[in-house]
Amino acid sequence: MKSNNPLLLDNQLCFALYSTSLAMTQFYKAPLSAIGLTYPQYTVMLILWQQDGVSLKYIGDSLGQKSGALTPVIKRMEADGLVQRLRGVEDDRSLSIALTDKGRQLREKGLEVNRCVAEACGMDMEEVRALREQLMTLRAKLIK
Repeated sequence: MKSNNPLLLDNQLCFALYSTSLAMTQFYKAPLSAIGLTYPQYTVMLILWQQDGVSLKYIGDSLGQKSGALTPVIKRMEADGLVQRLRGVEDDRSLSIALTDKGRQLREKGLEVNRCVAEACGMDMEEVRALREQLMTLRAKLIK
């Protein structure tokens, strides 16, 4: 029986978003593990598959994370041969991240992960786009 009690956990938008995020991230584990990536690594790869050779700051800004939080992720990806970290020629404090051949080749497997997740959602592409847009709008309002 549903209740209008505003303090019930099940009535909280934040909990619906949080628990769905956890479920989504959990769902990703198996297909990403099969291609040797964690979810944070996958998000970095998505950025690099879209635009290779970007700054660490750009990646951090795109993911809404501080560069320092990404450093261990990037270092692990470098150790796995997926990316290389490149210091700036004129400013050695700037750091760009570029895909290796191995990282570029992983893109096709990334597309398969994407298809697998879309199928699991049980929504058509228009529904997925509409939900994503609603969530992006909500995020933009919250970070003002």
